[in-house]
Amino acid sequence: MSGINGDWYEALKEEFKKPYYKKLFDTVNAEYHTRKIFPPAQDIFNAFHLTPLKDVKVVILGQDPYHNDGQAHGLSFSVQKGVDIPPSLVNIYKELHDDLGCTIPNHGCLEKWAKQGVLMLNTVLTVRAHQANSHRGIGWEEFTDAAIMALNNQDRPIVFILWGAPAQRKEKMLTNPQHLILKAPHPSPLAAYRGFFGSRPFSQTNEFLKAHGIEPIDWQID
Repeated sequence: MSGINGDWYEALKEEFKKPYYKKLFDTVNAEYHTRKIFPPAQDIFNAFHLTPLKDVKVVILGQDPYHNDGQAHGLSFSVQKGVDIPPSLVNIYKELHDDLGCTIPNHGCLEKWAKQGVLMLNTVLTVRAHQANSHRGIGWEEFTDAAIMALNNQDRPIVFILWGAPAQRKEKMLTNPQHLILKAPHPSPLAAYRGFFGSRPFSQTNEFLKAHGIEPIDWQID
């Protein structure tokens, strides 16, 4: 596991000293040595590397990484260029098109969003190949909860986009009245037609940011 640096390290450094984190580190390390695990070890903390805490404007919470070959690279909902766009992201792009008129891209890499201040965080940061949720309950949730608390405590407005029940369970942690919380069903094909389509999260986010004097996100993926 490559480390976290910069202001995220300052915000989370106490976590690294806790017993749960040592156990988590040892468990994940052993998994990488004995099984096929995603994302690649050097990409586990990509969300933090690409979006420093001071730059976070928007948080999109996912559940755990994609579990098929070559997909996960440390950002929720994003896949590497050259990889088929997963169904949930297909639906995110459809909503983006309907909401803002953005052209639907031919790849699923969302690094452009991350570099503009969109923290694309999964609540669990690793997964066994072809076994969804296989690293749930080994300690990642405690770590990412600490990150969510650090975000909640920021003295500036942040938009939290919570898609689906697992993400929405984090709402109780978001007690700072400066923040905007947007909730909708998950964009997966199983749930998207229950209210994800038409929820307009992208325009709502930008309207909120502009109202607070913050540069909006250019959501168009090139």
